[in-house]
Amino acid sequence: MPPAPPTVVLVHGGFTDAAVWLGVIDELQRHDIPVLAVANPLRGLARDAACVASVVSQIDGPVVLVGHSYGGAVITVAGTADQVVGLVYVAAYVPEEGESLRELADRFTGSPLVGSLKPWTYRTVGGADATEFSITPEAYAAVFAADVSPSVAKVLAVTQRPLAATAFTEQASAAAWRTTPSWALVAGADRAVSPDVERFGAQRAGATTVELDGASHAVTVSRPTSVADLIREAVRATG
Repeated sequence: MPPAPPTVVLVHGGFTDAAVWLGVIDELQRHDIPVLAVANPLRGLARDAACVASVVSQIDGPVVLVGHSYGGAVITVAGTADQVVGLVYVAAYVPEEGESLRELADRFTGSPLVGSLKPWTYRTVGGADATEFSITPEAYAAVFAADVSPSVAKVLAVTQRPLAATAFTEQASAAAWRTTPSWALVAGADRAVSPDVERFGAQRAGATTVELDGASHAVTVSRPTSVADLIREAVRATG
């Protein structure tokens, strides 16, 4: 009997939730690949990576970590565990150790995302006020989900989860891609994370890379089969 494939752990990014993986999960389950989509707290890189690492530590056997958008930074830090055998970056940030998302993004021309953010205030565990950001509903479709149906984009806009401001400035404490095989999908028409940022990070990590022309940041929703195909490639290679 062949060994069981690695468990795929899906990590969403900011301005969405785990439901962004629905189509991808369906594709993976059709191929009998064990999969788990975690709820990323979106409260800062160290905290979020610790949450994902805790989930990984409770899974029996090898794991392939998949990160979308900011989730790419999270798996970069969380993916140093021995049982993580592969990393898959989907329209994602791929930071170096000691690098923040802002520093990585500032290497290239800015995306429309920055001008489309609305600040909110939330209360931290210690009782202090902190800032988080969401995408304004009127800008959400154009910035995040341009190739998704208007009705679905409206649902995504009102169900999005804000991302803490510290997530943009906190530096990555590790770069798991230095010791773990990686794959990357570049969304060619991304207006939330610049495709140049995605390409640069993937190339620096030596990732096996595919690019989807015309794909928006919501590529997990608009192109779930293509995303799942890349994940399946990583599972085959590491299993």
